[in-house]
Amino acid sequence: MDGVPKGTDDMGFQCGIVGLPNVGKSTIYNALTSNKAAANNFPFCTIEPNKGIVNVPDPRLKKIAEYIPPQKLIPTTMVFVDIAGLVAGASRGEGLGNKFLGHIRETQAIAHVVRCFEDDEIVHVDGSVDPIRDIEVIEMELIFADQDSVDKRLDTLVRKARSGEKEAKAGLAVLEKIRPQLEEGIPVRSMELSADEKHLIRDLHLITQKPSLYVANVDESDLAAPEENEHYQKVSQYAEKNNCEVVALCGSIESELSELEGDDKMEFLADLGVKEPGLNRVIRAGYKLLNLSTYFTAGEKEVRAWTFHQGNRAPQAAGVIHTDFERGFIKADVYHYDSLMEYKSESSVRDAGQMRLEGKSYLVQDGDIMHFRFSV
Repeated sequence: MDGVPKGTDDMGFQCGIVGLPNVGKSTIYNALTSNKAAANNFPFCTIEPNKGIVNVPDPRLKKIAEYIPPQKLIPTTMVFVDIAGLVAGASRGEGLGNKFLGHIRETQAIAHVVRCFEDDEIVHVDGSVDPIRDIEVIEMELIFADQDSVDKRLDTLVRKARSGEKEAKAGLAVLEKIRPQLEEGIPVRSMELSADEKHLIRDLHLITQKPSLYVANVDESDLAAPEENEHYQKVSQYAEKNNCEVVALCGSIESELSELEGDDKMEFLADLGVKEPGLNRVIRAGYKLLNLSTYFTAGEKEVRAWTFHQGNRAPQAAGVIHTDFERGFIKADVYHYDSLMEYKSESSVRDAGQMRLEGKSYLVQDGDIMHFRFSV
């Protein structure tokens, strides 16, 4: 398979990391991406959004390479964006205001870091630790920003609808449905909207329509059993009520882990009483949040993981590698990771009748190993 792959940025899998100042957001971002964004003990130390490309942990990649030895292994990735700490009034320009609300609009999902630890030496912007208050401050600012976007679009659509434009009338009906719910503090993702209604407002990039997860930043002493932390309990209950996921980790510990490798990392984790870095779970949760899955390509040159949207058919999945693959798609040789694990080689998979030739209508499955045939 030749051709230059499209970059992750082009594919658009970006998760914005948000939170109030001094909740550990930039510390977690640094550990997550091994980047060194400013992480100081004062509000607004993140001025421009930092971006980091993160490997999605997937043990299947190395297992495939055991039976199809390549020159290199290439994992699939996500982009995490560290966005400056928001404060009450951000939607009206307080703190760093609308500039950073704009950065959030560019992402596809939101990871909301919430402080769940007590530390007198790290100041809280509101003077005390209260994770639900913090969540609601951020959520309301995002709702206010969406109200502003909806109001501006309503003014435009009212004029167009009067002149008889059908799409304007349809769009107006959706916004008139959304607006009163936003006023009640309901995020767009919690509203009952049809696929057609979502399509009509897609270009508004409403922030509260984005899927969200909560990252509970707990103290080291709570890491092995975060459910015993009172602050974490509140976040977990809030997340469940709002159909969101929550991941507990300790930002300072994750920073230390990011500096370790191999046996040293595993020994440190064992001492903490945990099986894996919390950041692995954040990455997987973000992946799940965006309804993404992984297929693989495998050969002598490389074994590589590729990200695709659940529900993609074979040509769309091929297009993740290169637009030419989608445009000129003919067929795909497909077998599953489980078959390779059972039969130990591609030739044995084929001999066992587990390799199939699939056409344009094939729905790609997580764990598929694919060879594309195309012509341009």
